[in-house]
Amino acid sequence: MPSSFRSVMFATVIALSNLGLAEAQEDAPRQVLFTNVNIFDGVNADLIENGSVLIEGNLIKTVSANPIEAPDAEVIDGEGRTLTPGFIENHAHLMLMGPSLSAMEANSTWEDFGIHATLMAKMYLLQGFTTVRDAGGANGGLRRAIDAGQIVGPRYYPSGAFLSTRGGHADFGNFTAPPGSETNFGRLNMAQEVSGVDDIYLYGRNNFRMGATQLKFMQSGGVVSAFDPWQLLAGSKEEIEAAVQVAGEYGSYVMAHSYRKEAIMNALDAGVMSIEHGFSFDCEIAEKMNEIGAYITTNLTAFDPGLLDIPAVKNQPSSLAKAISASATFANYVPNMKECPVKRGFQTDCVGTVEACNIQIAYEKHLNNEFFGPYQSMVTLTSIGGEIAALSGDFTNPYTEGKLGVIEEGAYADILLIDGNPLEDFSVVGTGDKWFGAEPRPESPETIRIIMKDGVMYKNTLN
Repeated sequence: MPSSFRSVMFATVIALSNLGLAEAQEDAPRQVLFTNVNIFDGVNADLIENGSVLIEGNLIKTVSANPIEAPDAEVIDGEGRTLTPGFIENHAHLMLMGPSLSAMEANSTWEDFGIHATLMAKMYLLQGFTTVRDAGGANGGLRRAIDAGQIVGPRYYPSGAFLSTRGGHADFGNFTAPPGSETNFGRLNMAQEVSGVDDIYLYGRNNFRMGATQLKFMQSGGVVSAFDPWQLLAGSKEEIEAAVQVAGEYGSYVMAHSYRKEAIMNALDAGVMSIEHGFSFDCEIAEKMNEIGAYITTNLTAFDPGLLDIPAVKNQPSSLAKAISASATFANYVPNMKECPVKRGFQTDCVGTVEACNIQIAYEKHLNNEFFGPYQSMVTLTSIGGEIAALSGDFTNPYTEGKLGVIEEGAYADILLIDGNPLEDFSVVGTGDKWFGAEPRPESPETIRIIMKDGVMYKNTLN
């Protein structure tokens, strides 16, 4: 082979090799390196001081108490701030804008619900919540839009339509609507009236078809709802077990709206894995929950001293009577939870305007700290929520590439950088010490300086 030809061939090989290397470098996932941060990992009470966290693509690659070598990474100097997992809301209703259930039933279209949910999704993310579990009223469309980058919002776990008995807590039909009549909520698969095991099979499976990641069953009644006493024991053993069966077919689970102790125990005996509200919680319930590995989420605003002054309560005699009765029965929840703790997720349960829910979220954060202290509140906001999200299984869960709610290698890069130390001053997570009558809150807490979800920066107010 002539030497000139060999030279040309050699040069060609080198050029192709360099081109391949350049393409590989271009295809390499983006790296972000956080340095000089105190790390709350979502689990441990001790911070990793002056640590470093390396993000590669949408996952956490390395967590270290020592410097990390990453020459190609974008470096963010945390300047001694606290790096935490993104917060997780376990019980929201992003579609339900209010002002009342009857108004939403009679005067709302899918556009109204969808626009409201879009604004709520953005608000939640900017309040530091990188994951939200929707506890009824939303199907899979909002998640698809968020995950496709069409709108801004958190990771999203919808439950599809509430499953409720006639006269139960999700019977949103007009007062004179006959049994089986079509409703606005039913047409949009936001709430379905069930009567018997066959209806559970029908509507439960339809929920998963519509994009649900878990099922929501309404066992107990409520306080401001129209037809249901809070003491209601709705749903037979067979119906609840049918819901658990359907969820199991999809590798998922059931969350149950349960107030009374009998309702909670019935749900746990049937295989329900997430108790919602659970105001009658006691140590016997705790023993059962810990035995089967179940979770509870509770809106602590229910224990607010001003609850009886809420217009929707005090202006409606039936609701006021229910609220007085419920408050007396639920008084031992907090001491019982301290004496016999179980895994408790963060819950706000707001139905209303974006501005009102923003205030309620901040107040719910405040009450968590007031009742249970900063460390338990941070665990509630992070790792426990991640465990609840994982209950939806390996193939119904839309986010299985990494863990949620923790700062560890291989977890999702859902991260907050916060001024101060929330384990010493919990207010830095964006709390508010007033609910009704509070001033509107900012779009995002000033002390939350960085919000990252899935490796993407949605807020960065560092210099």
